[in-house]
Amino acid sequence: MKGYELNPDKEYVQKIIEGIYRKDGHCPCRLNVDDTTLCPCDEFVQKQVCKCNLFVKRQSEETYKNSSTPKKD
Repeated sequence: MKGYELNPDKEYVQKIIEGIYRKDGHCPCRLNVDDTTLCPCDEFVQKQVCKCNLFVKRQSEETYKNSSTPKKD
């Protein structure tokens, strides 16, 4: 999905992927298991909402620069 990337927390992503595997490809955060919950689920594809945070908005280069710059008092 354009503008999104995998969560940068590799341990978290691994846990979510294991959950997807256990649910035969369905979102581990959903109770129901049907065609709408196959990862990436319909809600993410249509509304860009990933309940389990496997996919997160891609940060811009400026955001990365600002987050690594120490704040001055």
